[in-house]
Amino acid sequence: MTDVAASAPAKASAFHELEVLWVRHWTDQLFSFAIARPEDFRFRSGEFVMIGLPAEDGGKPILRAYSIASPHWDEQLEFLSIKVPDGPLTSRLQRIQPGDTVLMGKKPTGTLVLDALTGGERLWLIGTGTGLAPWISVARDPDTYARFNRVVVCHTVRNVADLTYRDFFTSGIHDDPLIGDEAKAQLTYYPTVTREAFDTPDGERGGRITDRIKSGALFADLGLPAGFSPERDRVMLCGSMAMIKETGELLETFGLKEGSNAEPGDYVLERAFVG
Repeated sequence: MTDVAASAPAKASAFHELEVLWVRHWTDQLFSFAIARPEDFRFRSGEFVMIGLPAEDGGKPILRAYSIASPHWDEQLEFLSIKVPDGPLTSRLQRIQPGDTVLMGKKPTGTLVLDALTGGERLWLIGTGTGLAPWISVARDPDTYARFNRVVVCHTVRNVADLTYRDFFTSGIHDDPLIGDEAKAQLTYYPTVTREAFDTPDGERGGRITDRIKSGALFADLGLPAGFSPERDRVMLCGSMAMIKETGELLETFGLKEGSNAEPGDYVLERAFVG
């Protein structure tokens, strides 16, 4: 007689257990890390996935949604994270080292993807803090430059030190093997800082991105007519709830309509992080 318990198939895990490849600490509040990509893991640039660590007490793992900062073709998966001293996950995640194991969900999802936008001339990637992560992915996707003539990455942070990936967007992306030439010709990096003076070769860049939109400074700095155009501009939003809500309302006043995977539109935001 066959032992039923012994012959029953083992329950498949809901998570990949993946090796940490590298960790970079930008500040005492921000860090990036990369994990090995499973061969069968597929995603669209701009999507997010659940990341976590095994529970220390052997219970259920603690998981949070993280945007994948790598493009869909990359062989490793990169993430950008905050550090919360008493955070259930990040208080531990910030201590990971190369060789450690991180849990990752098997089903990526999200609306910050090109599929959720209709055609246009300019693509605006507007983010605050770690909301920059999906733009690192989208900005390295060849389809981005095939669909849009100009790509503008707007990153607003509190302090200059928080401008993670500043060197990458300023020059490093130009060496990318797939889209370096396109990025050099078509991509503009537009950082702003809210809590300390920040001067760039093009002038002072202080204040919230929403204030620079309303004042027209954003468009003037880039040599563009003031305002967003429903015919030409497409926008993605990620970051603080306040920024997303205010910017979304501003875009609506210009006539832009929110899109989704089911019904592409003029702008999209990631509701999974808005709550």
